[in-house]
Amino acid sequence: MARLFDAYIIADWTAAEGKKLGEQTLWVGVAKRDVRFRLYTETHNVATRAEGEALIADLLAEHRKRGDRVLVGFDFDFGFPAGTAARLNLDGRPWDALGKFLAANIVDKADNTNNRYQVAAKMNRLMTDQPWPFWGAPASQAQRWLTTTKPPEGAGADIPEFRATELAARKDKLPPKSVWQMHGAGAVGGLTLLGVPMLRRLLDKLGASAAVWPFNTGWRELTEADVEPLSAVVVEVWPALFDAKRQVSAEGVKEYKTQAQVRTAAEAFAQMDDAGELQKAFAPPKTADEALVAQVESEEGWILGV
Repeated sequence: MARLFDAYIIADWTAAEGKKLGEQTLWVGVAKRDVRFRLYTETHNVATRAEGEALIADLLAEHRKRGDRVLVGFDFDFGFPAGTAARLNLDGRPWDALGKFLAANIVDKADNTNNRYQVAAKMNRLMTDQPWPFWGAPASQAQRWLTTTKPPEGAGADIPEFRATELAARKDKLPPKSVWQMHGAGAVGGLTLLGVPMLRRLLDKLGASAAVWPFNTGWRELTEADVEPLSAVVVEVWPALFDAKRQVSAEGVKEYKTQAQVRTAAEAFAQMDDAGELQKAFAPPKTADEALVAQVESEEGWILGV
């Protein structure tokens, strides 16, 4: 069975303010094959999201020149729990409408300063006129529509805390966070608010040569014929799904944890592709009904590998 992709790029994004390298910063792992088709990996660490965005664009341009097909994974939520777009009174397909909304509201400067907490508060105001569903902010960012702590039990009970993909992951005893949590260990809310506009800019550059799974491709098993016209398929990933063991270089330098995670995830998807298993990973579980498929394809998205 032919491989779907020639290279695999996994990015562990960041919501950090200020420039920083090292642990808990923006890392990109790349797995690709040499002239003898042997798999090897490289990792990149950049200090800002602007540098990360430029790096991803350059890597994709390089592979496109060679005629490679690339799987590109980001570790933030591509979509929001079902009903979010409706609560914001956004018109059109929910995933597209939310992406446009965030692109129009998020300001993310070259030095990593950004307005993610203000945008979360605005979304709370528009959705409930209360400090939920988004919650969790440093004391300096707290205000009427965004508090430092989780809302009281029952507040916003009609708004799902998790997407279907996170509920599926939690059944496997994995601990994904809700997109509504903005601050704290493992929080993904701010990451998502900053990541989605970047993703839209990247897709604008790539045009028809790229597709986002499952929104553009459908939630189904992808074949070589599906991928062949494209230079990139963009997916949501969760590097922590894969057991990352930190390696030590010939010079005795040990990998950072985040560095090891992006490398391991890139290698894992490459190995799945070698074994002919990656195609099936794009398909929904057998228990998925038509309603869930429509929900995932139009608004929520899914984590590849869950």
